[in-house]
Amino acid sequence: MPLDHSQLLMTMLDALGVVTRTVEHPPLRTIDDSKRLRGDLPGGHAKSLFLKDKKGGYWLLVALEQTRVDLRVAASQLQAPRFSFANENDLGRLLGVVPGAVSPFAAVNDEQGHVCVVLEQRVLACDILNCHPLRNDRTTTIAIGDLLKFLEHVRHSPRVIDLPEPTASE
Repeated sequence: MPLDHSQLLMTMLDALGVVTRTVEHPPLRTIDDSKRLRGDLPGGHAKSLFLKDKKGGYWLLVALEQTRVDLRVAASQLQAPRFSFANENDLGRLLGVVPGAVSPFAAVNDEQGHVCVVLEQRVLACDILNCHPLRNDRTTTIAIGDLLKFLEHVRHSPRVIDLPEPTASE
C-alpha cells in the first residue's frame, strides 16, 4: 500500500494539538471546480500559487480564492525578481504535490527550505481557512492560528503581503 502523505500530515497536526475537519469530495483542479463541488464549507477558501522568480527562487503564495493576484505587484512587495508560474516538475520535486493539490500544507514537503511561503493579509483576517491536505479530493478546515503554528513547525514562517483590492473598472 503506498504511503499516504495526507495521513502523515494529519498525524503531524494531531501531534501539534491542531484540530482540523476534513471532507472528501470529487477531485478538484480549479477554483471553479471547488466552488461547484466542495459543498457548503464555512470560512475562507485558499488559492495557492506556486511561483518561480527569474533568479530561480520559489514561492508559495496563498490568498483567498476571490483575491485577484497581480504577480508584478506581489513580486514588488516581496522585493523579488519577476514571477512566473513554476512548472509541474518543480511542483512535484519541491512540494510533493500535483497541480490542483497545492496548499500551504505542502510546505511540509519542502524539507530543504527552497520555497518561501507568502500569505496575502486577507487570509490572516479569516478565523478558519479551507485548503487541500496534499491531495485534491479532500478539503481540510484549519484555524488560522493553527495554520501559523504548523508553518512555524515545518520551518516556513510566512511572509505577509497586502495586495490591492480590484478597482470598480477591473
